[in-house]
Amino acid sequence: MRRLIARRLLAAVVVLLLASVLVFALSRMSGDVRNLFLSEYTTDEQWEAWGREFGLDKPYHEQYFRWLSGAILLDFDISVKEQIPATTVVLRKIPNTLQLAAGAYVFAIAMGIPLGIFSAIWRGTLLDLFARGFALLGQAMPGFWLGIMLILIFAVQLGWFPAGEKGNIKSLVLPSITLGWYAAAALLRLTRSSMLEILDSEFVKLARAKGASQTTVILKHAFRNAIIVPLTFAGVFLTALITGAVVTETVFGWPGLGRLAVQSVFGTDFPVISAIVMFATAGYLGMNLLVDILYGVLDPRIRQS
Repeated sequence: MRRLIARRLLAAVVVLLLASVLVFALSRMSGDVRNLFLSEYTTDEQWEAWGREFGLDKPYHEQYFRWLSGAILLDFDISVKEQIPATTVVLRKIPNTLQLAAGAYVFAIAMGIPLGIFSAIWRGTLLDLFARGFALLGQAMPGFWLGIMLILIFAVQLGWFPAGEKGNIKSLVLPSITLGWYAAAALLRLTRSSMLEILDSEFVKLARAKGASQTTVILKHAFRNAIIVPLTFAGVFLTALITGAVVTETVFGWPGLGRLAVQSVFGTDFPVISAIVMFATAGYLGMNLLVDILYGVLDPRIRQS
C-alpha cells in the first residue's frame, strides 16, 4: 500500500510540473502582459520598468523558474485587474464554488446511487424506466439550457427559488441541480451497469442458494463489489464540479471560480488564470490519490499489487 501511494505521489509531482510548464508557455504565447498598460503617454523607460517588474527582461527559462518558485509558495504575482495577489483573488472565490459543488455533489449522490441500485434490482419495471429516462435527460441536456429552464419554471413562473446571485440556502437549489444533474445521470448508469453485472455473477447466485436474505445479497455481496467503478467517477467528478462550474456560475451569476475564470480570460488576467489552473490541477491529482487509497481499502487485491 505504501509503495502504491509513493508511486502515485511521484506521478502527481511529475504531472504538476508538466502542467506548470504548459501554463507558463501558454501565458507567454498569449502576448506581452505589458501591452495591457500601454497608452499614448507610455515612455520607453516605463516599458523597461514594467519588464523588470514582471521579470520579462530575463530569458524564458529564468522567467519560468522564477514563476515556478513563486507558484510553489502560492505566489502567482499580482492580479492585473484588481492589483492584489492573484492567490488572494482565487481564495476569495473558492468558498462559493465549494458551496455550489457540495450542493451538486449531494444531489448527484442522493439521486444517482439509489436510483442506480433500485433500477438494477427492479429492472424492466416503471422505476427502471424512470431511472433510465432521468439518466438520458441528464446526459443529453446542455447545462446552460437546463439552468435557463429551471429559472423560467421555478423562479419566474412559480417563484419558489431566486433566479440568481448568492443569497440564502434557497439560492443554492437551482444551480446545484443544474451542475449536478449530469453527474447524477452518469453515476446512475455506472451504478446500474455494475450492479447488474454483479447480480448475475456466480458468487451472488451461490449466496442466494445458501439462503442469504435479499438485503444481505444486495448490500454485502453486490453493492460492495459494484461500488469500485462508481467510486472512481465519484472521486473525479467532485473536482470536475469545482472546476467545471463555468456555465452554471455564469447563468446564475454565482460568484465562484468558474465565473472568475471567464472574467479573467476576457480581461487577460494571466496571474489569476494561472492560479486557477494550478489549483484545479492540484485538486484533480489530490482527489485521484484519495480514490487510489480508497481502492486499496475496499479491494485487498489492489493493496497487494
